[in-house]
Amino acid sequence: MACTWKEIKMTNKKILFIASHRKDRSPGQRYRFEQYFDFLQQNGYDCELAFFLTEADDNVFYSPGNILKKFFITIRSAKKRMRDVRRASQFDIVFIQREAFMTGSTFFEKGFRRSSAKIVFDFDDSIWLLDTSNANRMWQWMKSTRKTSKLIALSDQVFAGNRYLADYASRFNKNVKIIPTTIDTKIFHRKYEYENKSTVCIGWSGSHTTIKHFEAAIPVLKKLKDKYGERICFKVMGDPHYENKELGIAGIPWSSATEVAVISSFDIGIMPLPDDQWVKGKCGLKGLSYMALEVPTVMSAIGVNPEIINDGVNGFLATTEEEWVNKISQLIESFDLRKKMGISGRETIVSRYSVEAQKNNYLNTFNELLKR
Repeated sequence: MACTWKEIKMTNKKILFIASHRKDRSPGQRYRFEQYFDFLQQNGYDCELAFFLTEADDNVFYSPGNILKKFFITIRSAKKRMRDVRRASQFDIVFIQREAFMTGSTFFEKGFRRSSAKIVFDFDDSIWLLDTSNANRMWQWMKSTRKTSKLIALSDQVFAGNRYLADYASRFNKNVKIIPTTIDTKIFHRKYEYENKSTVCIGWSGSHTTIKHFEAAIPVLKKLKDKYGERICFKVMGDPHYENKELGIAGIPWSSATEVAVISSFDIGIMPLPDDQWVKGKCGLKGLSYMALEVPTVMSAIGVNPEIINDGVNGFLATTEEEWVNKISQLIESFDLRKKMGISGRETIVSRYSVEAQKNNYLNTFNELLKR
């Protein structure tokens, strides 16, 4: 029996989200699109996530060696992605986060382009530059610095995480929208009451690929340790293998189940970054997550960070080693300043960088895309 017009109107549109990881595995995926799934469903869009790396694959793919196993994972992943290309026309939108496959080829993206679906390309890093992890340095030859511009050019709509990325994308596509990385403030709310503890915890959250950024702050942390001794301690979440015996640090694994509780235990959150082209494309995720949990935040004054932080009001910006030591010291010595700055940081997230603040921007762009 043929559908009536009323039944057709009530049929949800379908979006196929193309990414590397399973749901709730990658912070980048979660903050860029996964946390919008329920809202999109409520507003007429069925969402399906198509990924290729399993939990078992993670243990192989992000560790040194395992060359043969990595080769077979790559072949199996390519087969999965080919199946996605074949069924792309069943969807109204194909949303590609960063890339459809981990090589420099645009083969799969071109396959999606030949379908009847609209193509959305989303990126939140300077991925046209090479920044391969140490575990996969030998695979760098498979990447291509020209891939990102090609993906942008073949897309119907581009989502860029900040102005720097949007300016780059606008060179290749006129349909570019800035969608900042956002925090679900219904989930990210402080787990503990503010407490003037005898030991102040300075924390960092990241991953094994960004631990190098934390290590850039070691000279600062050593100076602070010399200055305050047992009055301070340190936590590192995201690389369970990380260790610094001198500072008493043993890395804590990241998980979505414990992330909020661990960050809530920080008294001060830090986000040190090098001054390079890759970092200019970063979207401030670590700082945003600290601020959402009312953790007073000190960030490098680079990239999008000065747009997020009003220095001295909702957080601190630092450039030199002296500034880092001075501003963290202010927070160590004043419980009232920590509390005041933490509350102000949370207000910034709620008003500008929350799912609630950006969800209609996200939805309206999809609606407009399908009307073109």
